[in-house]
Amino acid sequence: MADQNAAKPIKITETVLRDAHQSLIATRMTTEQMLPIIDKMDQVGYHSVECWGGATFDASLRFLHEDPWERLRKLKDGFKKTKLQMLFRGQNILGYRPYADDVVEYFVQKSIANGIDIIRIFDCLNDLRNLQTAVKAANKEKGHAQVALSYTLGDAYTLDYWKETAKRIEDMGADSICIKDMAGLLVPYKATELVEALKEGSSLPIQLHTHYTSGVASMTYLKAVEAGCDVIDTAMSPFALGTSQPATEVMVETFKDTPYDTGFDQNLLAEIADYFRPLREEAIASGLLNPKVLGVDIKTLMYQVPGGMLSNMVSQLKEMKAEDRYYDVLEEIPRVRKDFGECPLVTPSSQIVGTQAVLNVITGERYKTTTKETKDVLAGKYGQTVKPFNTEVQKKVIGDTEPLTCRPADLLEPELDKIEAEMAQYKEQDEDVLTYALFPQVATEFFKYREAQKTKVDTSVADVENKVYPV
Repeated sequence: MADQNAAKPIKITETVLRDAHQSLIATRMTTEQMLPIIDKMDQVGYHSVECWGGATFDASLRFLHEDPWERLRKLKDGFKKTKLQMLFRGQNILGYRPYADDVVEYFVQKSIANGIDIIRIFDCLNDLRNLQTAVKAANKEKGHAQVALSYTLGDAYTLDYWKETAKRIEDMGADSICIKDMAGLLVPYKATELVEALKEGSSLPIQLHTHYTSGVASMTYLKAVEAGCDVIDTAMSPFALGTSQPATEVMVETFKDTPYDTGFDQNLLAEIADYFRPLREEAIASGLLNPKVLGVDIKTLMYQVPGGMLSNMVSQLKEMKAEDRYYDVLEEIPRVRKDFGECPLVTPSSQIVGTQAVLNVITGERYKTTTKETKDVLAGKYGQTVKPFNTEVQKKVIGDTEPLTCRPADLLEPELDKIEAEMAQYKEQDEDVLTYALFPQVATEFFKYREAQKTKVDTSVADVENKVYPV
């Protein structure tokens, strides 16, 4: 346990504007729903508010017809005192493939210019080579580069492994380390050991991010904080628990009158919770918030499957009319993961492993049918795993193809100019180039929608003018 005399107030990152609604209502909270409460949230004293990145970028464009950059600028205008934070998928940025370094650098530059203070950067394989460009770019732009370790279990993931990785993260120029426990696998006493190991390995501040999926998250936070963890991620109670984070108000109360006291005002937090409660009720009424995601799923600890991955798998099986194979697939997932070098299960590796497990079970023969992504993982195109791939599986899937051993992005030509030329007709702001780079089809649809909305507004203004000033 950390020295009680050295204990200091625990800092809190609020996730209600990003991961909480991503985890519970498929990232459907709109900017207009966020803006009225920002002033109160800004008074709380949060370490930061996570409000951008992850799936918010894609969902804003695809489902809400909103410009994510515009959302960020509006949030920045509202939060006068509180730092804004985003989640960034390393070389994959906010998309699902590795991008050339020039796109990564430009995205970091524009994120910070539009209002992001802290960039949490992770890689689905924990291949630190895939984080270098983003970390350097954040350093250059005077942003805070936080490197997140995708937490997972397995023979390779010893305390020494985590400790050595922490040292390497410090050496690469990161400002802090986050334990990113996307599936809620970190149990309380293991959290004590892990935080202490990371503190031994580096002098950087340690932040812990977990999900309530397996039911242990609040206890895990308690032990982590006692062990010296500096910051924890929580969500306002209407969007807490289940596949989201522990509730902000509960953690604030837990540490009250201790050396870790946040000093937050529970009355102010209650007002903020009152604001979000009707949004939660609306989401339940519309079916957007499925009560299933609010329960405790201890199977998470058995199969190491994040909540989002489970729901994805269930819908795949439904489409194939094979829901009765659910438990077969759950048992196949750890086997596929082992074949894939015991990789963590987090976007996009979770989707790749899950889909391959479904195919293995449905076809009745392992790796008889494989996805392009499975081939790319086994060909080293996503990076290096902690353990080697299963060589027999690798041979069956990619044949005599020579797997990559270099950093995958080293093979990518600069692509920014080409992308800009391709989408020039739609460009209204520099950031549009990046939107298009990440999601070309979705972005094109959005740009057309944006143009149509402007035409509508212009027409209605003209109508009003004609009525007021008839020619």
